[in-house]
Order: sequence, then C-alpha cells, then structure tokens
Amino acid sequence: MSRYRLQPTPAQEAVLAEHCRHARYVWNLAVEQRSFWWPGRGGAPGFAEQCRQLTEARAAHPWLAKGSIIVQQQALKDFAQAMANFFGGTHERPTWRKRGHSEGFRIVAVKADDVRRLSRHAGEVRVPKVGWVRFRWSRPVPAGVKSYRVTRDRSGRWHVAFAALPASIPAPGNGAVVGVDRGVVVSAALSTGELLTVAPLRQTEQARLRRLERRLARAKPGSVRRAKVKAALARLKACRKDRRKDWVEKTSTDLARRFDVIAVENLKIAAMTRSTRGTAEKPGRGVRCKAGLNRGILAGGWGLLVARLEHKAPGRVVRVDPAFTSQRCSACGFVDRRARESQARFRCRSCAHAEHADVNAARNIAHAAGHAVAAREGPRNTGPVHREPHPVLLTA
Repeated sequence: MSRYRLQPTPAQEAVLAEHCRHARYVWNLAVEQRSFWWPGRGGAPGFAEQCRQLTEARAAHPWLAKGSIIVQQQALKDFAQAMANFFGGTHERPTWRKRGHSEGFRIVAVKADDVRRLSRHAGEVRVPKVGWVRFRWSRPVPAGVKSYRVTRDRSGRWHVAFAALPASIPAPGNGAVVGVDRGVVVSAALSTGELLTVAPLRQTEQARLRRLERRLARAKPGSVRRAKVKAALARLKACRKDRRKDWVEKTSTDLARRFDVIAVENLKIAAMTRSTRGTAEKPGRGVRCKAGLNRGILAGGWGLLVARLEHKAPGRVVRVDPAFTSQRCSACGFVDRRARESQARFRCRSCAHAEHADVNAARNIAHAAGHAVAAREGPRNTGPVHREPHPVLLTA
C-alpha cells in the first residue's frame, strides 16, 4: 500500500466520518448475523446474499441510503475475506468494530482520472459523496491503481492508501550474508558491528506522556476533558509510532540493498509478549517487570522489521533457530551461559574473545544462515537444488 496524508476540509471530514460510520455499522451487522449460525444449522449467507439484504435495508432506511453503496458493499467484502482468512487458519475470527478504532472504508473501480496532481506537493483524489479531496503528494502515485482505502487513526489524521504491488529491491549480487540480532536496548545489531536503535521519545515528550496518562486516569468517563486528554495522548503515541515505522522502512531498505542474504532469528513474538498476569486463583509473578519487557519488545518493531524485509527482499530472508545464539562464542563456538557478563558485554572463558554481546549473537546468526544456504545449494525462493547427505548414510 502506498499511503498518503489526506487534507480534507471540515465539511469533507464530516462526510468521510459518515462513510466510516456506515462501514462500521454494516460490518457489525455482518458479525452479528454470523453469530447466529453454528455447525449443523446450514450455510451462512455469503457476500452475494448479504449484498441483496443490504439493498433491502437501504430501501427501508433512508439514512443508510444516503451513504455510498460502494463503501457499504466493500465493508461486506472485507468481512467475507476476514471469514475466509479465519477458516484458512491465518487470522482470528472477525470481531466487533468500535468507534475510534480501525476507522476507514475502501473504494473500488477507481479510474485513471480519479487521481490527479495539482502541484509539486499536492494532489487530489475523488471520493464518492465527497468530491475531490486534497492529499500531500509525497511520492508518485503508482500507475494503474484500481482501489484505495481511506483511514483515520486515533490521533484524528486521515490517510489514503492506494493498492499496488511495489517492486522488490534487487539483490546486490555480492554474496554478502548479514545476521540481525533484535534486542530491547539495541533494536537491531548487525554482524558487521553496527548497532541500530529506534529513535525514542525525548525526555520532555516522555514526561508529557506520563502527565497525560495520569490525567486520563483521573478524568471522568464520557466527559469532554477525558476526550481531549485521549486525543492529546493519541497524537503523542502516533508520533512515536511514526518514528518506529520510519526507522523500519529505512533500515529494511538499507539491508536489502547491501546484502544478498539477511538472517534473523525465528522468534515467536506473540508468545514472547504474552501477559503473565494470570487469574485471580493463580496470579502471575513479576507482572510489572514482564509488562515492561513486553513494551520494550513491541517498541523495537521486531515483527515489522522482518515483515518489511520479506516484502522488499523476497526469498533472501533466512530464519534460523535462536537456540544458544546469545551464549555461543562467535570465534571458537564454545557455549557458556555465563559468558555474557552483562547486557552489552560478552567474554568467552575458553578463548578470551570479547565484544558486544548483541554483535556476537548477530555473527552466530549469520554463521547459522551460511550453513543453511550452503546445505541447500540453491536460491531460497526457488527451493533447494541439492542437499548434503545424511550422516547416518555416510557411516552405513
């Protein structure tokens, strides 16, 4: 998706918000309708049947008919795709959408003249029932787009994302392999010795974040003051999220351009960031410490970095087993859990090799990836060509 910042007028913003409400209403109706079906009762209505029911509902309710039929039908299309993903085992079951969360709608059948450029940094897109809406032309719009999605985040910013398949970054062809170790203090340590860290909030911003969180805890639910505090808090968190995404995009592009093979640990981030609160009968231990660790992992953008690497360098990202990568010496291969003297210092007690602990782990990851590529003897996107013989067959 190629996303751009929308700049609607107050009147246009009201209509866009109305489209979001209609899309959320139709989605929630589909969720409720699906909840009435269970195995053995029969087939639930599909997308075509729900579109016919939507036509009847628009005829019975004028407030629904005032909205765009494209917005409402595409909400049903999104729900059908969400259910297909759920039955395919790749996603969770679709749930209710709340106001202020995941606000947006999709427009299809976009023509070539529905998007035009006004100046060097300004463009316009035609939205049904709204007209021409300006957006910031931060980069060229992909040619031949057929659909786009308009979204609104919690901080109140509007964006338009044009659906297009971006071209992958070609490999440099130098045969270089790099290992990437993801951490909390150092977001990404490379086997080349580079230490990369996401830009955090400044001290003044962190202090303001804590003040806003305390104000939010004291504000009365449903009050105007609480809404203002939530909006200010959302804007500050959006700034932190934008910095993390900017760092991920720049880092992933740089790695895809410099190295042929990028090795990362095969981490189960969802399991690693699971809460340890427990239940009332069996409460967890160290809940506050674990919550701080979870926030550090999520703030580092571990999952987003690997996802963007696989998008930009398909077939060149190798996932290796993370076992003992932080305890093994990259110089002699000796494994010792006491070799890591601190968070940043690693000193092998066998060969006296000492360096940054995260860099040592990254070199072990790169070494494991080199063995994996050599054993398969072929590009990972087309599959292995040859395999090394099994040791049992060699001794037989």
